[in-house]
Amino acid sequence: MSSLWSDPGCASYGVPMTSRLLAVTFDAHDPDRLARFWAGLLDRDVLGDADGVLLPGDDTQVGLRFAPSRAGRRQPNRLHLHLTSAGSTQETVVAKAVGLGARHLDVGQLPEEPHVVLGDPEGNEFCVIPPGNSFLAGCGVLGEVACDGIRAVGLFWGEALGWPLVWDENEETAVQSPRGGTKVAWGGPPVAPLEMPARQWFELLAGADSGAEVERLVSLGARRVSERDDGVVILTDPGGHEFRLRPRRPAA
Repeated sequence: MSSLWSDPGCASYGVPMTSRLLAVTFDAHDPDRLARFWAGLLDRDVLGDADGVLLPGDDTQVGLRFAPSRAGRRQPNRLHLHLTSAGSTQETVVAKAVGLGARHLDVGQLPEEPHVVLGDPEGNEFCVIPPGNSFLAGCGVLGEVACDGIRAVGLFWGEALGWPLVWDENEETAVQSPRGGTKVAWGGPPVAPLEMPARQWFELLAGADSGAEVERLVSLGARRVSERDDGVVILTDPGGHEFRLRPRRPAA
């Protein structure tokens, strides 16, 4: 069996020299419950490990991880997910989410806005986008990770992941894998104050040389914070947002 850190999804195109976006991680009071909710909504498998519960992605869909909570929630999340209605209807996706435990949220959206705002069982906001949205056309069910951040953060992540910019207007940016799929976007200013410890973060899987990859990320504007005993390096991007780089393990 392959290790979660060996990234079997990369086998078809070899071990990359730079990082791969393994997952977006959510701090969770009940990781198992959240993982079951999102696995049911996205039709994904669930894998457990020492750091929580992982819903693996693939070449075009970003993975999700739910980690045991380190802090209570005091401010709105700095990122949220946009689900498309690909191959279905908005009403069907919303009904499925509610049936699994989601609830409708009022975050100040206007009645004429076409998206539906929901909260997962722990209140993490996500939006269900109706069919016909040209920006998310062809992106798959998990169409977008929408983040709070300035333009410099989007430019950093484009370089860090080797993903081209697919949006760069009015201080708003978005990047997407060359293979397509989930877009990652930053909304520009104003940006809410950072909450520490972080409750959401990106997890990267290092390429062939994790030490060299840390140096490369720092040269792009990241700041190294610490390293765990298992080799996971914690860094922050130019906006101060925490992310983690996991070393690659040989496949078993």
